[in-house]
Amino acid sequence: MATVTYDDVRLVYPGTERPAVDDLDLEIGDGEFMVLVGPSGCGKSTSLRMLAGLEEVTAGRIRIGEKDVTTLPPKDRDIAMVFQNYALYPHMSVAENMGFSLKMAKIGKDERMARVREAAKLLDLEEYLDRKPKALSGGQRQRVAMGRAIVRKPQVFCMDEPLSNLDAKLRVSTRTQIANLQQRLGVTTVYVTHDQTEAMTMGDRVAVLKDGILQQVDTPLALYDKPANLFVAGFIGSPAMNLLPATAVDGEARIGDHTLPIERATAAQATGGITLGVRPEAWRILDQGGLPVRVTLVEELGADTYVYATSEIAGAPEELVIRVGARHDHRRGQTLHITTNPENLHVFDTTTGNRLSA
Repeated sequence: MATVTYDDVRLVYPGTERPAVDDLDLEIGDGEFMVLVGPSGCGKSTSLRMLAGLEEVTAGRIRIGEKDVTTLPPKDRDIAMVFQNYALYPHMSVAENMGFSLKMAKIGKDERMARVREAAKLLDLEEYLDRKPKALSGGQRQRVAMGRAIVRKPQVFCMDEPLSNLDAKLRVSTRTQIANLQQRLGVTTVYVTHDQTEAMTMGDRVAVLKDGILQQVDTPLALYDKPANLFVAGFIGSPAMNLLPATAVDGEARIGDHTLPIERATAAQATGGITLGVRPEAWRILDQGGLPVRVTLVEELGADTYVYATSEIAGAPEELVIRVGARHDHRRGQTLHITTNPENLHVFDTTTGNRLSA
């Protein structure tokens, strides 16, 4: 096992002006599960491919442990890649697929099969070793791809959206299996996904990228509780954080003729145009006062209910999301009055997008 270090790494594709990845500084600990997340085109897969040696670095250095691998070919980096499309050989059995890289490395048949059986036991694939990939389900094929990586006993696993071809229910179960397996093996893992729920539930830490630039890297809960800027605030969380344009006046946030309270330390920094962030679960419903909103949709999910509403205040967002407990009697067309506590209010500078809240 080893650490992974991106040291001011940049990649500019020929014929383009804007870097695909720009000055990426990131330290991944030994045995850590690091998730790179962001929208399409943010540079997350490019960052992973640079680590794997599949993309040439324009500037900066990449290290695995103490070894500089920036210019090394992929075969010399001691990494194992798990792809989105499994990349299994259809004419080979599961056992042959899992052991193929060991065969190419001229590892003896007995040791090769011992490693394959060990990985198959970890992945609950023992009864499928003689089958061809076409006889397996999507989840089983993905486990075979994982097994092929495990038998190599690499220093680093690189996983590029490995669950994107699975249906929703299978994704949930497979991501749990991958996270548990990584903890048992203790192998440093860099995992790419565009799904922020996947990132939040799997990663020891999560790195959020936008337009090739690292926005924030922290534990999942820290990203949720203290997003560094408006982009992270809007990207992390499902449903997304409610973002409301406001004006800071005399220690309060003013939205039209209505106000929301700001913590004293934050109010001292907030001047002029600000943006307020409120998580759906942080709203409180009042009998009167607060911000008036009109209910447009109620989603009953059993344990929770999400109320979608439009604000009746000029300049407020078109839609707000409020999480309430189960079986509340809210109806379409009803007017609700909502507020939140100062400690649950995220305050951002509208111009820079940066967080002002402590």
